[in-house]
Amino acid sequence: MAEIVALGIDVGSRSMELVALDAQAAVVDSARLPTTFHPVAQLAALLAGRTAPMVTATGYGRELVAQVVPAAVATITEITAYALGAAVCAPKARTILDIGGQDTKAIRLDAAGQVLKFEMNDRCAAGTGKFLEHMATVFQIPVEEFGVFALGGQEGVRINAMCTVFAETEATSLMAQGHRPEDIALALHASVCQRTASMLGRVGLTPPLLFAGGVARNPCMVRLVEKFTGVSPIIPKDPDTVGALGAAHHAWRRWASSARSAS
Repeated sequence: MAEIVALGIDVGSRSMELVALDAQAAVVDSARLPTTFHPVAQLAALLAGRTAPMVTATGYGRELVAQVVPAAVATITEITAYALGAAVCAPKARTILDIGGQDTKAIRLDAAGQVLKFEMNDRCAAGTGKFLEHMATVFQIPVEEFGVFALGGQEGVRINAMCTVFAETEATSLMAQGHRPEDIALALHASVCQRTASMLGRVGLTPPLLFAGGVARNPCMVRLVEKFTGVSPIIPKDPDTVGALGAAHHAWRRWASSARSAS
């Protein structure tokens, strides 16, 4: 493996990701682990002997990285990290949608990739990946298969509740009324997407749209985002690591600047 000069680490509430870059800013390694209730121990396992001269951390638990990395750790916000990551994996993107485990972010960028406006929902599980994960459990379907299951639904059923608890009650009531589970699952996805489309509208959705975060792997959500916004989103090869990729490039820029100063 080429020498690692920069590490980017994104510590989210549900999972943590790592991206490593070499001197040419090429990705030479990546890793992902669940955060669990022992994030510091998980961070130590994620690093697993990986070191670099420059490390940048982002995400909900970014301040924890300094506890397991001997070198000085720079920290940046998730908004900055996603803007940097988008500049690498989708340089023409003008809007970013990230639906993560516990929050949703809508970010509008200018032509140079600078953040113009953003909105973040981090106070309620409704409209996030956690909502879909919980509902998949109610349906007794693995969350990885929930989107495909929902694609088998037909429109006509509506979920009105915006709260996870009340939405579950509403879904249960609809089942009791004889509605098909696939139709209810589609309605639950649509309720998430309606909230997401509203956020995108408030920041001034401008295509191309980059769809990042684990929920970008859900085919029903991808289809509904396109339906509700009228924009076909770009799905990066690894949507979970856009934040870590941005943090890694932040670290790489620091390494490159230091190398130039030393020469």
